Order: sequence, then C-alpha cells, then structure tokens
Amino acid sequence: MVSLRALAPSLTRVTVAGAIGGVLHVGHGDCDLIDAKAVEFSRAVLNQMDIDGEVICCEGPKDHAPAFERREKVGSGNGPALEFVVDPVDGTTAASKGRKDSISALTCAPRGCFQVLPDDGYYFKVATDYHSIGNLSLDMSVEEIVRTIAQAKNVVLEKFTVIMLDRDRHNDILKVLRQLGVKVILISDGDIVGAIVAATPNSGFDLLIGAGAGPEATIAATAVKCLGGVLLVRVWNPTGDVARVERLKQAGVDVAKTYDEHELAKGDELVFVASGVTKGELLDGVRLSRAGATVNSICMRLPSGTIEKSETTIHFKNHPVYKQFVNEI
Repeated sequence: MVSLRALAPSLTRVTVAGAIGGVLHVGHGDCDLIDAKAVEFSRAVLNQMDIDGEVICCEGPKDHAPAFERREKVGSGNGPALEFVVDPVDGTTAASKGRKDSISALTCAPRGCFQVLPDDGYYFKVATDYHSIGNLSLDMSVEEIVRTIAQAKNVVLEKFTVIMLDRDRHNDILKVLRQLGVKVILISDGDIVGAIVAATPNSGFDLLIGAGAGPEATIAATAVKCLGGVLLVRVWNPTGDVARVERLKQAGVDVAKTYDEHELAKGDELVFVASGVTKGELLDGVRLSRAGATVNSICMRLPSGTIEKSETTIHFKNHPVYKQFVNEI
C-alpha cells in the first residue's frame, strides 16, 4: 500500500491544475466556465496517477455547475484504493468577479473514511482552534459560543475576530456579533478558507460561524482535523422545510445530530490540499506568464500533522498535461 505521504506531491499537482484552469477566466463573470476549466485540468492530472481513485462528491451539481460525476473513477485503476471530495474552485462567484479567497481544494483518504452531507440546503458550522476542544456545543447561543472561545483563548471581545460569509441569512448572527463588539470579517465566498484560518493558532482569526454547503464541510473537516482544531456542523433549517428534512433523512443524515471533524473525516490517514486561485487569507493567487504559471499551495496530512506550503512554477509548452491545453491558455 502506497502511503498518502508519498502521494502528497501528486495530490498537490491536482489542485495546482484546478487553480490554473480556474484562473484563466477570473474576472470574466462566467462561473460555469471557471468551474469547467478547473474540473478539466484537475481531472487530467488525477487520471495520470497510479491509483484506484473515486471522487465520492464534488461541489457543484446542486447549482448545475460543471463538476466531477458522483462516484467518478479517477486514476489508472492500478494502485491504492482512495476516495476524494473535490471542490475545483471554492469561491467561484468571487473568482468570476475578480475577488479574493478563491481556492482549488480536495481531500483524500482510503475508501470509507469520508462522510459527506448532501448538497441540499445549508448546514450551520462553527470552527475554531484547539483551545476550545470539548467546550463547544451548537446548542449554545452565538453569544455563548463567542464568549466560550474568547475565554479559552484569553482574548478580550474587542480583539476577538470572526470570519463569516457575507449573506443575508447571517443577518441575525451579525447583529449579535456587532452588539458584542467583536471584529467581523465578511467574505464573499469560500467558507473552507474561513474554517482553516479560524482553526489555525495565531492566524488572527478566532471563529468561523454561519451556514454553508455540505461538501465543503467535509473538505474543511479534514483540514481542521490536521490542524488539531474543532469543527461542528448541523443541519440548518430556520424555515422548517419539512420536505428537505425528509430528503436528508432518506439520505442517511441525522437532522438533530451535531457532526464534528472526526465523524466527517474518519481515521488518521488523511490529506487536505489546496492551491490559491485568487489572492486570499490562506494563499496567494495564480500568477500567469506567457510561458506558464506560478501557483501557491498548502498540503496538510495525518498522522504526522505536517503542514507544507509550496510554490510551483509550471512551463506549459512541454508539460505532459498542460501542453494539450496550450492553445486555450
């Protein structure tokens, strides 16, 4: 069995490809084109790998965006049996508008390790670092969550920083945060990045809170677990949508349960990889040149807990993958 540690450089190449594919149409206002190219480029690299791989989930189908097929086979078919959750571009809308914090991300593990919440509506998420392990519950109010984390980290509320998606659905949460006097950083897209920076000690961010999609929760859970932090996720259903609750139950979701990073990403052999599409809090964006591109990436893995940042420079013309796309680039 080839270790995931040995495969980590190849997995980084997958998100590098997704970032390069996605960046080609940053600022053009076309989300589908960004997703399509990110999928095309990352698929080309995945299928060069000597693995028996399966993409068990890819963010995008709910919105009819280009994506990997559910249970799509990837790799040569020869090698370790692995599963992937992929978000070719997390923050597609932001990328289409030339905004920050878009990444290409994936998680990888041996078969049977990931639980992915269906891409059906939103899930309430809280992420923070190791200081609050065992002390948080989603039954707490927003104020209780903030005060518990602030006390655990010995941070006064005036210097406490929350990162949250800028969405109308978060207006009530934002009102509470404003009343508490904490700093709130509102991001246009990409709660994977938000969860990671909140779970990273001394990052300048203390908490991610708010409602987001299901597949991103599993990707974030892998990174948060590698960082030793906390991620709590539960079905978010403020309108009492009975039909959605029944769909989720049929899909095997416990609608009353709080899922954590250990349940969404099981085991101790896990890899999270991301590459920056546009500049953001976690990674710099792709820098294109006439001959190629420079891409910044991060790779986290268990059991070692190793976190590696890297910069990759690609020359397109003679590259075994990119030369087929030279005319598009």
